[in-house]
Amino acid sequence: MKKSFFTVAGNRLLAENTYEMVLRGDSSAVKKPGQFVHIALDGFYLRRPISVCDWSEHSITMIYKTVGKGTAYMAGLEEGDRLEVLTGLGNGFDSKKSGNKPLLIGGGAGIPPLYALAKKLMQEQKQVFAILGFNRVDEVFYAEEFASLGVNVIITTVDGSVGRKGFVTDAMEIDMADYTYTYSCGPEPMLKAVYEKAVSDGQYSFEERMGCGFGACMGCACQTKYGSKRICREGPVLEKEEIVW
Repeated sequence: MKKSFFTVAGNRLLAENTYEMVLRGDSSAVKKPGQFVHIALDGFYLRRPISVCDWSEHSITMIYKTVGKGTAYMAGLEEGDRLEVLTGLGNGFDSKKSGNKPLLIGGGAGIPPLYALAKKLMQEQKQVFAILGFNRVDEVFYAEEFASLGVNVIITTVDGSVGRKGFVTDAMEIDMADYTYTYSCGPEPMLKAVYEKAVSDGQYSFEERMGCGFGACMGCACQTKYGSKRICREGPVLEKEEIVW
């Protein structure tokens, strides 16, 4: 974990209530896809945990949805604004277990951390498939960015306005058969449904309310088959075999 000051380098609307923010600063603490940052906002007591979508030596890219007052405040930030950020939080995904044909499954705001994972897996010369789930066409984002990496992208929408109609689990049954490993991130009901449909081992990234973001307050602790784990510290990524629903 590292505390640094970052400068907003970009903050743009991607889709309905969905923004991409680029921060400039010391990103050296970010080591793995699936980690997150914890952002201090003026006038708000608690920091906001946001997953890392991508990063370079001196920048971090995040994608977030405006679901409350904090994220609405973030949407109003402009280029040059300064933020105090904790970086390098969480355990992240382990790409070594992927096999040759990993399947990435993301729903809504759970999609961003899978982008950096897809980049890493493609660099490792894996055949990567991604199922990206949305409610409707005006919520779709980053599908072209995944495809530009060489990822085989399948889009699902609940109302059928683009891609396959239905949920990500419908695409798992119809479009995928012989994947070697599963990586998933999204709301817990989706993760549970993916868990029940998956025919492989996998890693699941959980969303949880957080206080400190680095394991001190125990506010995000959950039970696993191997005892209590903190989503912010030992997570947010859990192995399929240890998850207790």
